[in-house]
Amino acid sequence: MSELKERRLRAVAELIRTEALASQEDVAERLSSLGFTVTQATVSRDLEQLGALKIRRDGNISYALPGDIGASPAPSRLGNVIRDWVRSVDLAANLAVLKTPPGSAHLVGVALDEAALTEVVGTICGDDTLFVACRTSEDAAALAHTLNALSRPGLQ
Repeated sequence: MSELKERRLRAVAELIRTEALASQEDVAERLSSLGFTVTQATVSRDLEQLGALKIRRDGNISYALPGDIGASPAPSRLGNVIRDWVRSVDLAANLAVLKTPPGSAHLVGVALDEAALTEVVGTICGDDTLFVACRTSEDAAALAHTLNALSRPGLQ
């Protein structure tokens, strides 16, 4: 990796940690003010490489880095993420298929990975769809039940 790219990635990470940046354009503008010349495609690749996610903070959407989202994979954190971001949970054999708003699947995937649920073997995140691989179809059904319960507390 070139020195310039390393400096730019450090700058992007620092900007995300210290400012509420809601779009790639916001990131590009701030980088430009720091002397970096970037395109939207470069910003997109940098955000992807850093694993940046969009999260809700104080009612506003902004970028965050996975390690900064929550130090603990507490069930309440998983419950909050499921309640805020998961629109539906469906089953396909040993997969739980979660639908989220556009651009949110990765946030849910990180929360599931951090929760280290025994049913979950791994996750694959797209833009608005998340596949959660389980060992068996029974595990997938149990996970779907748990996630549905988390998304609608008190309605189980």
